[in-house]
Amino acid sequence: MEIIKNIGIWAKELATAGLHVVALGIVLNVLFGGAIIPFLGELNIINNIMGILGGLSNEGLLGLVGAFIIYHLLNK
Repeated sequence: MEIIKNIGIWAKELATAGLHVVALGIVLNVLFGGAIIPFLGELNIINNIMGILGGLSNEGLLGLVGAFIIYHLLNK
């Protein structure tokens, strides 16, 4: 059981680190606009997130999902 517990802890920590990298990428995209950011290259995180949310935009679901995500991230 200890192995499964350790895997769960690792997964949680990796998810948290990934969330921090995404948040940093969003801030850098906002600050530098279309400029190429060294560790992101030509990756535009904001456009990727908007593309995902745009795919869910059936009957106002976009706003609901976006609000839920922002609420969830800010309450951590």
